[in-house]
Amino acid sequence: MKKILSLFAVMMLGVSAMAQTGPKIEFKEETIDYGTVTKGEDSGLRVFEFKNIGDSPLVISDVKSSCGCTVPTKPKEPIMPGKTGTIEVQYNMNPGPISKTITVQSNAVNKDSGIIPLRIKGNVIVKEEINLMEKKKSLPSS
Repeated sequence: MKKILSLFAVMMLGVSAMAQTGPKIEFKEETIDYGTVTKGEDSGLRVFEFKNIGDSPLVISDVKSSCGCTVPTKPKEPIMPGKTGTIEVQYNMNPGPISKTITVQSNAVNKDSGIIPLRIKGNVIVKEEINLMEKKKSLPSS
């Protein structure tokens, strides 16, 4: 009986050690808040930074946006253990509220199916233009 329990304990340690290996991803932030930005004054480019905290290369296989107004760019090369990488997101700065999801597909073992949802939010406004001709017309005449 002792031998069976000992063998079982050793097997469980081996299984748990195997579950701990592999690439693991940790994002600096999973939501970027643009805040209130003005169209024409902000490029719409933001960067999500992440680190491979695992013990084997991390591969970002795909990055998709919830709409065509947001274009993400993924790293082309694997991210080695302990190294950092970035995912750039370019929003087209349509006026109005921003609420978009970017889905990252990877081989990270610490995320369910290696999928990580990233979000951008904020509000884009259009800068008011003052028409000098209208202003002159509204001035009282002397």
